[in-house]
Amino acid sequence: MKRKLLLITFLVAAIFSNSCSTVPVTGRKQLSIIPASQLMSLSFQEYDQFMKENKLSKDAKQTAMIKNVGAKIQKSVEQYLAQKNLSDHLNGYSWEFNLVESDQVNAWCMPGGKVVFYTGIVPICKDEAGIATVMGHEIAHAIAEHGGERMSQGLIVQLGGMGLQAALESEPALTQQLAMTAFGIGSQVGVMLPFSRLHESEADHMGLIFMAMAGYNPNEAVEFWKRMAAQGGGAPPEFLSTHPSNETRINDLKKLVPEAMQYYKK
Repeated sequence: MKRKLLLITFLVAAIFSNSCSTVPVTGRKQLSIIPASQLMSLSFQEYDQFMKENKLSKDAKQTAMIKNVGAKIQKSVEQYLAQKNLSDHLNGYSWEFNLVESDQVNAWCMPGGKVVFYTGIVPICKDEAGIATVMGHEIAHAIAEHGGERMSQGLIVQLGGMGLQAALESEPALTQQLAMTAFGIGSQVGVMLPFSRLHESEADHMGLIFMAMAGYNPNEAVEFWKRMAAQGGGAPPEFLSTHPSNETRINDLKKLVPEAMQYYKK
């Protein structure tokens, strides 16, 4: 087992030294062995399959709110990246915002801008500011290319660094499972756990800026997570979760709010 872990560590280090990109906003170097075009193609396939298997909400008011907030966050992301001369980061994006029927308290954004909210999270969001908190966070995952980073990690750990196309051909079921986890639709406890917590904190940071630029007070993110904390009495210990604990997240967000307020446009 030790030898296997050492081999994986060596392989990751070797690949990382030659295959890395930079996360907008935070500047963190990240592992990236999958071309964006391949990643988006896979993402859109998984998204289309998901939409075929799930029902859109019939609540016109809630659906309109999701689409309206989504459009505002999309515009703020485009403006932010344009200011940083990073507009090409959005090449291939095809934005879409949907609300599906599900009791799950969840939302996600796939690489390429496909966003889904579940009806179960809307009451906790409460209003547009709450929706913007979640929307900014989930879109930040996509902009930071967390899906590609997680997928790269998965290909290295599970398939020895095999390319995406080869993995799809030789191990289609495993590759699909890796994709679902990487895009935030699944969950995994194990070697990728620390990276996932890092991704969550990074998305919180970026999401605050995006919602602020869209005209939503970033202080509302703190209030949203207080409401979320009040929901989950049986939350797992932080070290077993891919998300920071609610208390940790709220404290970290409070520290980030002053920076985000510099972007706030009423």
